[in-house]
Amino acid sequence: MSENAQWFLIETKEEYQKAVARYEAVKHAPAGTEQHREKLLLVHLIENYENSLWDLPEVDPIEMIKIRMDDFGYKAADLASAYGDKGTISKVLHYKQPLSLTMIRKFSKFLRLPASSLIKEYQMVE
Repeated sequence: MSENAQWFLIETKEEYQKAVARYEAVKHAPAGTEQHREKLLLVHLIENYENSLWDLPEVDPIEMIKIRMDDFGYKAADLASAYGDKGTISKVLHYKQPLSLTMIRKFSKFLRLPASSLIKEYQMVE
């Protein structure tokens, strides 16, 4: 670990920010190294802290995306800039095309949502 740092459950925003910064520093560590083991631990600690903060309503992934878009003042064009295809974004937001794994990853980061809230099943419109 970094300079004999020890990691414990994250309980404060400051601890969270330190853990995220350290994760960014070790995220490309080769498998089998001490830094790689630290990275895996940090993923769990960060996820646990984020899940404790997020009290997300039980809505389908598309509604969740729309809520976060509204929270940030984003339009479909903003999602398209994050994903790269305006037509696909329109189809997804109108339930005509499902979210892809790539979209889930990008929207999770862009909209600051846990990926787990975007992988839930939902009904498509025919």
